[in-house]
Amino acid sequence: MIQYKTSEEVQLIKKSADILGKAHGEVAKHIKEGVKTSFLDKIAEEFIRDHHGVPSFKGYNGFPSSLCISVNEVVVHGFPSDYELKDGDIISVDCGVFHQGFHSDSAYTYPIGEVSPSVIALLKATRDSLYLGIEQAVAGNRIGDIGHAIQKFVEAKGYTVVRELVGHGLGKKLHEAPEVPNYGKKGSGVPLKAGMVIAIEPMINLGTRNIVQERDGWTIRTADRKPSAHYEHTVAIFENKTEVLTTHKYIEESFKF
Repeated sequence: MIQYKTSEEVQLIKKSADILGKAHGEVAKHIKEGVKTSFLDKIAEEFIRDHHGVPSFKGYNGFPSSLCISVNEVVVHGFPSDYELKDGDIISVDCGVFHQGFHSDSAYTYPIGEVSPSVIALLKATRDSLYLGIEQAVAGNRIGDIGHAIQKFVEAKGYTVVRELVGHGLGKKLHEAPEVPNYGKKGSGVPLKAGMVIAIEPMINLGTRNIVQERDGWTIRTADRKPSAHYEHTVAIFENKTEVLTTHKYIEESFKF
């Protein structure tokens, strides 16, 4: 069942999202060659807790960390570790914050050093597809309109859309109804109505759309081990507008590509 939010509840999610955006910004300052991904996780958790929030992911169904850190062919749900970032890597940082009873969720994929032009193009297309999806997240449209916009854009560029992993509603729970696929048909799926808060998160692959799960029960990677990109925002739908509650501005103040 979809949990429709009041304006007051949306404002609480926005406060959570503000902490989240600034946590991402702190992490972004440290993303460079030679940094251990476990260090990035420590930065995020300390910032979130110092600002009276709780990392949404840590302990969620046993997940061990505050960040999902997914490098290169890892699509999502990678564990922070002693792995040191290398020149040519890409790294997706996915984070959630629980604050005053509500969750927010966002993700950003970074290139490290000299990354091949084809992979930079994948990152930019995935980021652009997120905003094309958001443009369709308006009252009166349907869930399928979001996925269709994302799918049409990235497939026209030769990329593929992961099917098994999708965006989602969120609020008092990290994952709520409805599911928000990154593929679909125009005019299909759940109607979008005022009061819905959803996370839109395209996961786009350079090669095949097929994925596999590693033995740790969490890490998802591409079957062909080609790179995958991931960007995410939490958005709220009102009668006459849609508001992006999360922000990447703190990331992009210190990290440009």
